[in-house]
Amino acid sequence: MAAQRLRYRVFVEELGGTGPMVDHDARLERDEFDPVVDHLCLIDTRRSERDLDHVVGVYRLLPSDRAEAFGRFYCDTEYDLAPLRASGRPLLELGRSCVHADYRGGSAMFLMWNALSDYVLEKKSEILFGVASFHGTDVPMLAPSLSWLHHNHLAPPELRARAQPDGFVEMNLIAPDRLDRREAMVGMPALIKAYLRVGGLVGEGAYLDRAFNTTDVFLMMDTSLMSARHKQFYESRRQPS
Repeated sequence: MAAQRLRYRVFVEELGGTGPMVDHDARLERDEFDPVVDHLCLIDTRRSERDLDHVVGVYRLLPSDRAEAFGRFYCDTEYDLAPLRASGRPLLELGRSCVHADYRGGSAMFLMWNALSDYVLEKKSEILFGVASFHGTDVPMLAPSLSWLHHNHLAPPELRARAQPDGFVEMNLIAPDRLDRREAMVGMPALIKAYLRVGGLVGEGAYLDRAFNTTDVFLMMDTSLMSARHKQFYESRRQPS
């Protein structure tokens, strides 16, 4: 419930999102996946647990075996995941990632990624994926960032998820020779830039999520293609302390 309270603060109060199971009276952002996934929570023990104020960062994690038993991944509503399923490799969906406003820009994401790496090693996940969001649905404003992702970070065809037709938005909006890297990066959310630094790749097309007032891109990381520096970080966590 504290994770759902944090998600309400970020996705509903900050970003203007909503959903059929959102509890506005209790200020909880929730959906049908919450009982199925694992909730990775960053907790500040100085904050009130009774007031559901102590969770300051969250990830929602759904391994492929559990998604198969449940019937689908969250991303299935926005992207065709057939190429990933066809790979036969262990998948892990990452979702609803957010950090309390007071903890952004510090060590929060680093701590959460440390915990995530332990989880990935424990589950032996090989392909990590999820959607990451740009605030708003004004595609022309996002064109530099979307085009940069398309031209420089597109996933290989055999692993390339494609946005579903009902919300598909072309990302190839500006020719490569007309792109300004600085302009593209200024408009890029911090979480997406963090994924790119560790070898993140994107799917084909963005998806307009009007309920959450976001433009979503599909992000994936193939652990076999990670940068040497980041792979060394993961492998170092296998060593006994």
